[in-house]
Amino acid sequence: MSRPDVALAHDYLTQRGGAERVVLTLAGGYPGAAIHTSLYDPDGTFPEFRDYTVVTSPLDRIRILRDHHRLALPLLALAFDRLHIDAEVTICSSSGWAHGAPVTGAKIVYCYNPARWLYQQRDQYLVGSSALSSAALAAMAPALRRWDRRAAATADRYLVISRAVRDRVADVYGIDADIVPPPVHIDVAAPARAPAGVVPGFLLCVSRLLAYKNVGAVVEAVARRPDLRLVVVGSGPLAEELAATAPSNVTLLGRVDDDELRWLYGACLGLVAASYEDFGLTPLEAAAFGRPTAALRWGGFLDTIVEGETGVLFDEPEPTAIAAAIDELLTTAWSEEALVAHASRYSPDRFLASVAAVVDEVRPGR
Repeated sequence: MSRPDVALAHDYLTQRGGAERVVLTLAGGYPGAAIHTSLYDPDGTFPEFRDYTVVTSPLDRIRILRDHHRLALPLLALAFDRLHIDAEVTICSSSGWAHGAPVTGAKIVYCYNPARWLYQQRDQYLVGSSALSSAALAAMAPALRRWDRRAAATADRYLVISRAVRDRVADVYGIDADIVPPPVHIDVAAPARAPAGVVPGFLLCVSRLLAYKNVGAVVEAVARRPDLRLVVVGSGPLAEELAATAPSNVTLLGRVDDDELRWLYGACLGLVAASYEDFGLTPLEAAAFGRPTAALRWGGFLDTIVEGETGVLFDEPEPTAIAAAIDELLTTAWSEEALVAHASRYSPDRFLASVAAVVDEVRPGR
């Protein structure tokens, strides 16, 4: 039996985020490719994954790990060590685990960031983990760093999402990676539906509710301006805390469907993002609808926002700086045409063409 041409691997399919959208884009470009992962929660991630073959590790049999993937972090290196993938080319979508999967052919790693908890912002990333899981990770960290560096060295090609991640990969692994920005996968022409109780004319924040995303600082900035309204989309460990402290001019929607998200982008005045992002995806989604962004001057936002043309940048994720940036956002005349043109440079077709060129380069026999 011949090997399949291409296989895919991803850390875990338990949530709805930018990385999972990238995997869906890759799956659409390689529709016969199986997706290998540690954990798969069909109800927790995008429903489109049901259309593809998903191969899971034995960890997936443990329901609590599917529901709370951070509990599994101490076990993921071992899980991927045993997840053998047989294909001419395997594309590993990874922020710390999938790149360790043994493969029989060539391996391309598409890296969102070296494992954050191992190399940066460890305490913030582990919010929501159990004390036992956090303690186990701390004890295992030196060995896992060695495992992680060995895993990175098995790649035939390393691709990264932004300049900031390229620099971290060079620092951590000594690898000179190529930048392939992820796609903006949002269809502005598709049907849109307003979430209940939301009317146009608000500021929008789309983020997982984790400490390093700094959503609380955005909420506090808008709380100082009762004439403005803020809608927050996203779920996470800090949801209850934010709900308990949010003022009346802030609406927390939690997760929304894609048609609701499209409506929110189109109906908002602009996006506000104070998070430490490795790639600034949400400003590109907003730009696709002709909406500007006020964002933190850090990391991936420096790649995806053209200051003064598609958004404004603030220097610290604290309420005073965010409020000043919001004022500038709302008093600047933005060109919708320029915003849409900027977003179009990050199309799924362009992304898949870039990946396909690398697949052809590393395919055995080429």
